[in-house]
Amino acid sequence: MRMRQLGELKVSAVGLGAMPLSLEGRPEEARAVATVHAALDAGVSLIDTADSYHLPGAAPGHNELLVARALAAYGGDTSGVLVATKGGRGRPADGSWTVDGSPRHLRSAAEASLRRLGVEAIGLYQLHKPDRAVPFAESVGVLRELLDEGKIRLAGVSNVTAGQIREARAILGERLVSVQNRYSPAVRDSEPELRLCAELGLAFLPWSPLGGITRSSLDGPSRLEGGQRFAAFHDVARERGVSPQQVCLAWLLARSPSVVPIPGASRPQTIQDSAAAADLSLSEKELSALEASTTGERG
Repeated sequence: MRMRQLGELKVSAVGLGAMPLSLEGRPEEARAVATVHAALDAGVSLIDTADSYHLPGAAPGHNELLVARALAAYGGDTSGVLVATKGGRGRPADGSWTVDGSPRHLRSAAEASLRRLGVEAIGLYQLHKPDRAVPFAESVGVLRELLDEGKIRLAGVSNVTAGQIREARAILGERLVSVQNRYSPAVRDSEPELRLCAELGLAFLPWSPLGGITRSSLDGPSRLEGGQRFAAFHDVARERGVSPQQVCLAWLLARSPSVVPIPGASRPQTIQDSAAAADLSLSEKELSALEASTTGERG
């Protein structure tokens, strides 16, 4: 597995988004644990979770507890695995996603995550989403306090603008190491944030990185979202003898050295396939065709 920089750490070029292991339609725990283990076997060393990844109305932390159990049950060395979690969102019984970036809530959430993960300090703690009802500086200020207290080792922000990245950097300095925004072939609104991360030396962790490209299963036929717009990803996949998912992740990795995609997975085969994208190098011709596909240009 190729590695990429995250602060002073090196992490796998492809991470694991653990969210699907805890939301609606989640697998039974044995398969969920096997999925985490398959990721580790494939060289994945970044696992992304959050306290709000649970069924609607359930107690926070299902995903964090699951990840902790999976790591504890793994037979190999997990000392190099970075678990990144997030705080500041909730899932009430109606299935919606709430936001609470108040200092009191964030501190309580971080301390609860610390207990659930069973670690001395959280490897990477991220503000899940800015709260419009709370000054951004107050939310980020809690991360600074948690860093100073040694309860978290590194800090990140998620779902933010370029201006908020600069504000967080001013507050946290070099202890701000990552930005997690939505970015995929179908959703490229965070292009300015991606460029800024490269400029500042921050890791950019795209969530939902396969938007526009999905499959029914590894053994079944690929299907396209949005008509034929992203057909180029499937064309390249057929020519290379790999999955469209791998091509998509390889395209993301080629966007910038700052990018560390965190595709979700709910079965071992899926994360194994995703991890293989780290070793897939696309040609300039292929990258041009894929770029044209995402921007709607005609070749």
